[in-house]
Amino acid sequence: MTWLRRMAVHLGAMHLSGALLVLTLLVPPEWVLDAYGAAPVDDPTADVPPVMILLGALFGCVTFHVVVQIPAGLLGSRLGRRGGALVSYAVAVAVAGALTLVFLWGVVGVPDAAELTSLWLDCMARGALALAGYIGLTSALRPRPARPSPAVES
Repeated sequence: MTWLRRMAVHLGAMHLSGALLVLTLLVPPEWVLDAYGAAPVDDPTADVPPVMILLGALFGCVTFHVVVQIPAGLLGSRLGRRGGALVSYAVAVAVAGALTLVFLWGVVGVPDAAELTSLWLDCMARGALALAGYIGLTSALRPRPARPSPAVES
């Protein structure tokens, strides 16, 4: 039954971190602001309606959550479980940093170093906040080893 409890904790942590990641979109990324202000609202020749820009940001958020954040949270909580919450968080952020770089450079194909750095920093700032929720929840709900009670002398 322990594996079922661990799975439930990780599923809850994944949902919490995903919700936190979506909440970080309250401060929109720079590329969203650039795309949103690229054409006036009343311009009939605008290529993309504003709602599509917001949906693109949401899709990017979900993609980042699945490709980077969930694996980083799982690895961080697994590899750092003996060292406590801070070690788990540090491992998770390090894994997320590497996965984000690989994703942005290798999959998305951002060739410019300045743009890659800007996107990486934005993703990592948002991801680090959300990973704090993931690691915090898994650390708080991690089963603790039973301590032997002191012997009562009569």
